[in-house]
Amino acid sequence: MDRLRFDRLDVLRAVAIVWMAAYHFCYDLNHFGFIRQNFYTDPFWTTQRTAIVSLFLFCAGLGQAVAWQQGQGWPRFWRRWGQVAGCALLVSAGSYLMFPRSFIYFGVLHGIAVMLIVTRLSAGWGRWLWPLGLLAIVLPHFVQHPFFDTRWTNWVGLITRKPVTEDYVPLLPWLGVMWWGLAAGQWMLARRPGWLAGDVPHALAPLAVLGRWSLSFYMLHQPIFIGALAAMAWWLR
Repeated sequence: MDRLRFDRLDVLRAVAIVWMAAYHFCYDLNHFGFIRQNFYTDPFWTTQRTAIVSLFLFCAGLGQAVAWQQGQGWPRFWRRWGQVAGCALLVSAGSYLMFPRSFIYFGVLHGIAVMLIVTRLSAGWGRWLWPLGLLAIVLPHFVQHPFFDTRWTNWVGLITRKPVTEDYVPLLPWLGVMWWGLAAGQWMLARRPGWLAGDVPHALAPLAVLGRWSLSFYMLHQPIFIGALAAMAWWLR
């Protein structure tokens, strides 16, 4: 398996990142006043955000399944983890400059950094990943406590009120989605490896390349969007 190219997984990951970029571009258009939308309550946008984050984390779980199947060692895991965690810190710093009152302190990359460790440690749990994923998803709907409403504890997800922040992806319920991605990936690698590693049409080859560079794309797209729209807003003043 270590010689296979998982182009189909890369394409799926690229779909998630392109969809996320499109969403962010619309969000930035709204921020600079080019459109007027409510990204916090309008179901058209809130449902998209849930779907995008779900696909993104599901793909992260699939990727962990591939890494586990290939026997990825801890040194390589920590190198990749360090990239994700470092980028999460950069997101916090950049968002603080732009949104000091609602900066991102536990967004999608912060969540992924924590979930990567959990999924790595639990990759050998087999079929238990499915019910545990379900439990993680439903638990926040039944268990909440004010203790988890502070900035130091709300990363767990058992909150009674949503924090004021531009992006919030807590451990619960989102760990359940990544666990399901891990479980699905392990099942596919054992029974249907071609679903992840098969060839893709030539037209989709650029997406496969983009999927392999998803973290770099994620880090670059917002500065480019914001810079371009800020310049346009200044020009049109």
